[in-house]
Amino acid sequence: MKKLAAAMAVALLLAGCKPQTAKEIRIGLITPLTGDVKTFGESVKNAFEMAVDEANKSGGVAGMRIIPIVEDDRNDPTEASNAASKLIKQDRVQAIVGSVTSKATIPVSDLAQSGKIPAITPSATNPKVTVADGKRKNYMFRACFIDPFQGKVMAKFAREALFKDKAAVLYDASNDYSKGIAEYFSDAFKLMGGKVVAYESYGKDDVDFSALLTKVKASGADVIFLPDYYNKVGLIAKQAREKGIGAALIGPDGWDSPDLVKIAGDAVEGGYFSNHYSPDDTRPEVVAWVKKYREKFGQTPDALGTLAYDATNLLLEAIRKANSGDPEKIREALASIKGFKGVTGESAMDDNGNAVKSAVILQITGGKQKFLKVVNP
Repeated sequence: MKKLAAAMAVALLLAGCKPQTAKEIRIGLITPLTGDVKTFGESVKNAFEMAVDEANKSGGVAGMRIIPIVEDDRNDPTEASNAASKLIKQDRVQAIVGSVTSKATIPVSDLAQSGKIPAITPSATNPKVTVADGKRKNYMFRACFIDPFQGKVMAKFAREALFKDKAAVLYDASNDYSKGIAEYFSDAFKLMGGKVVAYESYGKDDVDFSALLTKVKASGADVIFLPDYYNKVGLIAKQAREKGIGAALIGPDGWDSPDLVKIAGDAVEGGYFSNHYSPDDTRPEVVAWVKKYREKFGQTPDALGTLAYDATNLLLEAIRKANSGDPEKIREALASIKGFKGVTGESAMDDNGNAVKSAVILQITGGKQKFLKVVNP
């Protein structure tokens, strides 16, 4: 009688279990949904989820349905580490997209490496993301160009297009992205015959830049390079104009946010910055992407979101190529990708896991971004 009861219990239990109809692959996203650069995080999340939804609606990837798991790092290195640790150890993801900024992605890359989980950042441009102390982190990749290229591009633009001779550079000493690109720009500007007449740092929580800008004004700089994110750039630009500083303002991709003009107003009018794509590009891939993003979210996709869409699709392509959810096979497939055609252009992974691709230069005109030119590596 006991055996019969036990058998019936097992049968009932099995009857109540739903059979798994498809294999699954868990992919984590780490992005700043709150904090000082939350507009970056929002567009990255939107684009990541679009790529995942499109793949799932077409039957998944390599026969597997994608299970996305999103974590907020608040653009804080400690929070980014916690997010990566949770995704790897608790959620058992097989791959990660993220994070977004360099200071948050560097610790993520270390955990991805030690956990042997392939990760691809859409937009973290500091070289330390994929290489540290001369050693390649072979589980870490990126969908964007790197800061040495970006710094050289803007130095060349300042010298040869704007005909500027004397540069001032203001940077956040606590931020690897800001500090690194300040150095790359300065080195390139000097090699091209220019002079760096002011090279000043500030802290991550500073909001009053009067003392630094007084030095900049006294230096006679005719161009100011601001390698930081839109929130700080907006404050510095506004205070510079209030001090009567008329030097041209230029910077890197961290400027790319609609909030830059909201913070700075006319202070950034006429400013230039390097970026990863322009929504005004007439390539079919760009036109189609901008159209569907606007239809879904009611706004034009920025470079961060567009890179996230490309990064996610790069990862999905690697999974298809590997035909597996095994992290090691995905890593090998990512490393071998060549000629991937994304919205931000065609790219290939170099030996350090960096995407080799073009940059664009944009100008802020009438409070909007205007496409100027493409710069090839």
